Amino acid sequence: MSRTQRKYDHEYKVQAVKLAREIGGAKAAKELGIPEGTIHTWLKAVRAGTLDIGDGAHTPESAMSLAEELAMLRKRVKVKCYTNVVTGVANKI
Repeated sequence: MSRTQRKYDHEYKVQAVKLAREIGGAKAAKELGIPEGTIHTWLKAVRAGTLDIGDGAHTPESAMSLAEELAMLRKRVKVKCYTNVVTGVANKI
């Protein structure tokens, strides 16, 4: 007997993963009527960074790049403030 493989769109996966994080993988799978292993595969993909579910789902690698970006932006602001002080722009505001 052959099994047909169901296809799930990205938004469905995102919502299923969010639900699984709230109520647990087994409960979410039962509620959605999909195999428990499918939910766990998606959760694993989120942790590995291969399934993007939006805000708050960063991997350690992307978190590091965010920290680097923050440091760069802080440096840029510091340079801009210093430039404004030196050129007297701060006194005119």
